[in-house]
Amino acid sequence: MELVLLTALGVGGATVLGAGIGFLFRNISHKFSDIVLSFAAGVMLAAAVLGLIVPSVEYGMDKGMLWALIMTVSGIFAGALCLNGMDKLVPHLHKLSSPDTEAHHNSEKINKVLLFVLAIAIHNLPEGIAAGVGFGTGDNAGAFLIAGGIALQNIPEGMVIIAPMLAAGIKPKKTFLYASLTGAVEVVGTLIGYLAVSISTAILPFALAFAGGTMLYVISDEMIPETHAHGSERGATYALLVGFCLMLVFDILLGA
Repeated sequence: MELVLLTALGVGGATVLGAGIGFLFRNISHKFSDIVLSFAAGVMLAAAVLGLIVPSVEYGMDKGMLWALIMTVSGIFAGALCLNGMDKLVPHLHKLSSPDTEAHHNSEKINKVLLFVLAIAIHNLPEGIAAGVGFGTGDNAGAFLIAGGIALQNIPEGMVIIAPMLAAGIKPKKTFLYASLTGAVEVVGTLIGYLAVSISTAILPFALAFAGGTMLYVISDEMIPETHAHGSERGATYALLVGFCLMLVFDILLGA
């Protein structure tokens, strides 16, 4: 449990680290941001497939191939539909990260930016759950692979939420507090995920696939479109491949 708690703090702390970097480098270029975020997307993609979805099939095979496939496929779609429902309740307003949004200095923009931050916090919950579920397999190396992938994604995410809040007129202390709270949500999610699979190992195949589905949804629906929206899609594509291959190498070395 101590290992899980430390991992949870590390995953959430990555967002805080990113927020700190965001304060130091407020005028980060879109190209640099896209490259870093694409690298993180590649890392998350590898973590989702190698650390969650493949183990979901393997653990489900105890009850037969058909059962394993049903649990994995249904879990993936359940995770994606869960985040899709969250998007409808609180849209993930990526466009608000642009400083030339209308109503630049009024209360309406502040409300929209805070909605943007709230959306990130809500989306961070299933990401934290994914990190916690990974420990339910008993494979700590695989769990660290998943948590590491999520933490790497949290750093650029923490970076990009600083500028829009400051541009909207939110004070620096409150800006850092709000950014830190989005990371705290992942700490809670990690503990929830770990406790859920600890209580009942029967749900482990479905829970692993569910967590993998949420990560695939985030990558496809948010991260890739965002990194291809500013003219840096070629570099972003190669950055994603580098991130994926790096995690693939780590997975092989850790499993050796």
